[in-house]
Parts: sequence; structure tokens; C-alpha cells
Amino acid sequence: MRLEEATDMDLTRIALFDLADKRLAWVDKRQELLAQNVANANTPGWRSRDLTPFAAQLTQAEAAPVQTNPMHLPGAAGSSPNARPVPGQRAPDGNAVSLDVELTRIADTETTQALVGDLYKKYLGFFRTALGR
Repeated sequence: MRLEEATDMDLTRIALFDLADKRLAWVDKRQELLAQNVANANTPGWRSRDLTPFAAQLTQAEAAPVQTNPMHLPGAAGSSPNARPVPGQRAPDGNAVSLDVELTRIADTETTQALVGDLYKKYLGFFRTALGR
């Protein structure tokens, strides 16, 4: 579900929804790459591909946590628990796809998509409640 289709409110001006939309676009691209890796698991010479972690893309875009209150701890930009592991061993035909690794990445991506979608729906519900809809 895209932001524009979800509601007639202009949610693109709200940073949280913009971030959620960017994360969902990243998840969509990652899922496409992982599907290609699985589809080519028996293709000689195929090398597993993945996107850079989303947190790294935010760092490149110069998005960083903001300390809004001096009592709050400063945020740490760029750390990601989803950092891509170093490619493993290659098969004799040059293929470097490990189905176990790829299926784990796919499950992680699916979980991320569900989380972002649920958060988006929850916040949209808050706005609807606040507006009396």
C-alpha cells in the first residue's frame, strides 16, 4: 500500500510516514534481489546480491537522530543489526548462493515489511481517531 493510496490526507509532510514509505520501497527492492538469488541458486557463476542496509542508506542521506531534549541520550546513526555477512564459499561452478542464508534474509525482510506496515496502520489510526473519523 502506497502512502498516496492510503488516505486523502497529505501524510507525505510527516517525517514518520515518509520514512515508512522509504523503508517499504527498500524492502520491496531487497525482496526482488533475494528472489533473484534463490531463482539462480543453480546458475554457474551467480553471485549472491543484496542491498546495503537501510540504516547505511539513511546515513548516506544525512539523516541522523536528533536529540530534542538535553535529558535524552544522543542517538547513534549508521548502526545496523542487519549488516550483510561476507560471502561464503563458492561451489566448483562458481556459484556463491547459500539457500539457508537467502531464506533467512527473505524471512527478515518479510518481518521488516510486516513491522513497517503495522506501524504505518497504527499511526494512521491515531490520526483518524484524533480527527474523529
